[in-house]
Amino acid sequence: MTALRKNPVALTPDAAPFAIRAERASDVVAREALLDACFGANRHARTCQRLRDGRAPAEGLALSAVAWGRLVGTVRLWHVGAGGKPALMLGPLAVDSSCRKLGVGAALMDHALEVARQRGHGAVILLGDAPYYSRFGFSPLKTGELSLPGPFERDRLLGLELRDNALDDAWGMIVPTGAVELETKANKAPRARKTVRLVSSAA
Repeated sequence: MTALRKNPVALTPDAAPFAIRAERASDVVAREALLDACFGANRHARTCQRLRDGRAPAEGLALSAVAWGRLVGTVRLWHVGAGGKPALMLGPLAVDSSCRKLGVGAALMDHALEVARQRGHGAVILLGDAPYYSRFGFSPLKTGELSLPGPFERDRLLGLELRDNALDDAWGMIVPTGAVELETKANKAPRARKTVRLVSSAA
């Protein structure tokens, strides 16, 4: 098992002007605007979106970073089967460019992984840049025999074991296994458009 970073999972108000909390229904419009700006208008056509369509995020693992009264970061994790092994798929992770020097992305990652570990999850998988995510313990060592339901770059499929041997012998297609999302009025809210530049992201 790869050890998680020993960084604090939540920064104090004196350390940085942002806080991490559970995602709320009132975050939907701002979250969608942030994701549109970070990933573009075609983000719903991306391969990893096939694992999220119509599904609810894993319980307790939809997180928002807020600062100055607005949403500045978001991350969600989703239940998947990784070649028959239960796991979580992380993404999307996105951060407002105004917070690039505050460590919002790293804090969201640390917090999400700690919550996942505390909730007893065994492994997390994501599609992202290895140089960025290796600092959190992610690597391609146990994802080489796994596939996604669409085109993807093999060297960007990374895994992290939260429990020893959780991804041993994992092979085959990664498939969604999470609960079906109940559509609410908040989920149907129109997306607000605003200019936000990408800082760090997982598809």
